[in-house]
Amino acid sequence: MTSPAKQSRVTPRRAGPALVFGDRWEYDPAPETADPKLQERYDLFIDGRFVAPRSGKYFDSINPATGRKLAQIALAGRSEVDAAYRAANRAFGTWGKLPGRDRAKYLFRIARLLQDRAREFAVAETMDGGKPIRESRDFDLPMAAAHFFDHAGWADKLEYVVPGGRARPLGVVGQVIPWNFPLLMLAWKIAPALAAGNCVVLKPAETTSITCLKLAEILQDAGLPKGVVNFVTGGGEVGAAVMAHPLAAKVAFTGSTEVGKAIMRQLAGTGKRMTLELGGKAANIVFDDAPIDQAVEGIVNGIFFNQGHVCCAGSRLLVQESVADQVITRLKFRLRHLRVGDPLDKNTDVGAINSREQLAKIRSLVAAGVREGADLYQAPCRLPTQGYFFRPTLFTGVTASHRIAREEIFGPVLSVLTFRTVEEAIEKANNTPYGLSAGVWTDKGSRILKMSNALKAGVVWANTYNKFDPASPFGGYKESGFGREGGRQGLLDYLQTD
Repeated sequence: MTSPAKQSRVTPRRAGPALVFGDRWEYDPAPETADPKLQERYDLFIDGRFVAPRSGKYFDSINPATGRKLAQIALAGRSEVDAAYRAANRAFGTWGKLPGRDRAKYLFRIARLLQDRAREFAVAETMDGGKPIRESRDFDLPMAAAHFFDHAGWADKLEYVVPGGRARPLGVVGQVIPWNFPLLMLAWKIAPALAAGNCVVLKPAETTSITCLKLAEILQDAGLPKGVVNFVTGGGEVGAAVMAHPLAAKVAFTGSTEVGKAIMRQLAGTGKRMTLELGGKAANIVFDDAPIDQAVEGIVNGIFFNQGHVCCAGSRLLVQESVADQVITRLKFRLRHLRVGDPLDKNTDVGAINSREQLAKIRSLVAAGVREGADLYQAPCRLPTQGYFFRPTLFTGVTASHRIAREEIFGPVLSVLTFRTVEEAIEKANNTPYGLSAGVWTDKGSRILKMSNALKAGVVWANTYNKFDPASPFGGYKESGFGREGGRQGLLDYLQTD
């Protein structure tokens, strides 16, 4: 590797199988060639079969890396949402009484079928959402299957969720998921609901519905009884109908804090159970005794993973003053070596921004950071001429009053603040309306324990970041929502207990 001072920007010359830019090696393209098996048009999935919308209306799903249409997605109306709930309610009469060991067989079968088609699904996920194929292939698909496997193991052991008590399903559950992890969020929602004996009506995000509807094919292949899981697609009005339907015993939503607040107002007084996993503005805290190289890699993973489209992204970096210059220098060096481009290229580190609207929001907040006096650094990379892309971005000289330190950007933008003492780090980290996650980098175990107790965050990672497991609960405090996904705690949110 070369030092920052030796970086040069010249016309590439050929050297064997790769390209050389000055004294820096560049990889040849390594495109993923698996067939995603996309259809030209996807219908709604209700009562175990695909049905066309009564209105005959469809909307386009766009590949954010090219700006071109991938497929047409059915636009559900209130009548289709009602039909989905009625189908789920009928199915609950049988599914809710099915022995747990039999429900487990279906969940296990779904997991295995998902593994069998993992490469196909990974390509579809990348094309529909813009994330690098390495992430879809190595994280999203394995984790989605793992959630089905894990909850298959729980399905016949629900009495251990409530030792000494009794656990029963709630009934029909309405769920709405976001566009940043379409298939994984779907697994997070569906697997515990089915393991607990509930039936589901779910709406995927408008911009990323394809893998949800492809999973419907797997549900059919697995022989899942009709009506147990139903998918309705569309925009915010469809999601509102799913949340407000009178047959829903519980609703689960993952998305923005603003929409979460609207759902709470909408459902106040209805008696419905509710879990909300909302926005975040996580602090990634680096102390002067931290392993710096390891911390820098964790910082990069914390904010540039999935283009920063992560609710728990470490978007606020708090660095102890004595090592701030060293950390920032190494971060800038790493940013210069992040590969931004075609998400289907296996060498790509940062893919496409999910939509034109999200790209506009990122640009607006970055412009606000510049106007308010923060120092901007962007990786000097060439962006593709088509699609929605944004350079990995670093702001220094940030204070707590800057918009970029307060608002969730949901993009590849990192704001750096400094601190001197442990108490100052805690105060700055907690100075946010959110409370979803945090990271702590230090060599002292006692400091990790102190920080994990003092930080108002649902998840605190120690000397790592963005590590997940289906057996570990995930969720937040304050305006990051309530309830948990995963683990025994996540199952409890889908059960009546006494």
